[in-house]
Amino acid sequence: MKTFVIIPGYNEEKRIVSVIKETKKYNKNIVVVDDGSKDKTYDAAKKTGVTVLKHIINLGKGAALRTGAQYANKNGADAVIFIDSDGQHSPKDIPKGEKAIKDIDVVFTFRNLKSAHMPVTKKFGNYVLNTLLKLLFGIKIADTQCGYKILTRNAYEKLNLISSDYNIESEIAAKTGKYGLRFKEVPIETVYTDKYKGTTAFDGIGIAMRMLWWKLGR
Repeated sequence: MKTFVIIPGYNEEKRIVSVIKETKKYNKNIVVVDDGSKDKTYDAAKKTGVTVLKHIINLGKGAALRTGAQYANKNGADAVIFIDSDGQHSPKDIPKGEKAIKDIDVVFTFRNLKSAHMPVTKKFGNYVLNTLLKLLFGIKIADTQCGYKILTRNAYEKLNLISSDYNIESEIAAKTGKYGLRFKEVPIETVYTDKYKGTTAFDGIGIAMRMLWWKLGR
């Protein structure tokens, strides 16, 4: 199975190179999508020799992931691996995810939600969204908001993702349940490098409302 690693980045000049170098140890098909960064994320990533795509303006994490996945699929990908560019996800977990995706559609990963290093607001937000996902779509996932996921090419096409922002995480989970795709969950190591990065309480409310929309829509 030919897999591509998609790394969306926004103002990650300081971390992107180390993430790419570590990822290269486990997968050479790397696509970085600079989502309109104001720093030198694009230049730093380009020097590593991997494929780097660029949004002229900041469109959001979801848009960056979709741009990367579309490129990968056009270049023969059987599956795409989504990881963050800030070093939160350890590339050493890539082989574990690749092994899991071989006979299913989607791999979800989960962090240690009881970790003292995980902000309390993130723990509570994950609990609420995980519960809502189960009620609306009948799918039980330990960590809906974890950005490290793997989708086969067929699964990506069936999901028809439209989110441009952090809603992309919940959209993948919700539509996996809605369309009855096969999935597995695997634990991963997570390092919290930025306390306030990611979804906020207001984002959580928006995600919950969007879930209702996905439930009612076709």
